[in-house]
Amino acid sequence: MNTQKEKPTVQLTGHDGNAFAIMGATIKALRRGGYSQDEVKQYQSEAQSGDYDNLLQVTMKWVDVE
Repeated sequence: MNTQKEKPTVQLTGHDGNAFAIMGATIKALRRGGYSQDEVKQYQSEAQSGDYDNLLQVTMKWVDVE
């Protein structure tokens, strides 16, 4: 993860805990925040490397969550 960039903010309420919706919202925020395609792929790889709890932890590492 590029620590020089400001972390985008993602609102996760309203996604009913759907993992794909969470990932989609996060990816959209990363792209808007100027993250490269490689960085977005890195997020996806990390987020998909475990269970639902891992997805949430990785997401909170990459973005600020509301």
